Formats: sequence, C-alpha cells, structure tokens
Amino acid sequence: MIIIKVGKNENIERALKRYKYKVYKTKQQDEIRERKYHVKDSEKRRKQKQKAEYIQKIKGSEDCTLF
Repeated sequence: MIIIKVGKNENIERALKRYKYKVYKTKQQDEIRERKYHVKDSEKRRKQKQKAEYIQKIKGSEDCTLF
C-alpha cells in the first residue's frame, strides 16, 4: 500500500503527482494487470524464453552493424 502524507501548505495536485510517480516506480499497475487472470507456469516460462531470444537477437544484430 502506498501512503502519501500531505503537508500543511502542500497543494493537493502536487501530492497526487507524487502518488502517481510512486505507483509508476513500484510497478503496482503492472502487477494488478498481471493478476487479472491466471497464467499457467508453462506459459510464463515460454514467454520469458521468447523474450530472452528476442533480446539476444536484437543485441546480436547490433554487434554485426558496428563492424
């Protein structure tokens, strides 16, 4: 749970901006979206592997273009 303390002379818009920033930094929104539905462990592993292969492919192509 994210707690934002508002000072005496602090503007409510400023406090809301700090709240939004904390939500973004803690990736709370992403976690809520992930938990909307159940994903099997095998699917998680498959997606993780696909992402790793994609990143390796991208990094591999960058190395070739430098030379």
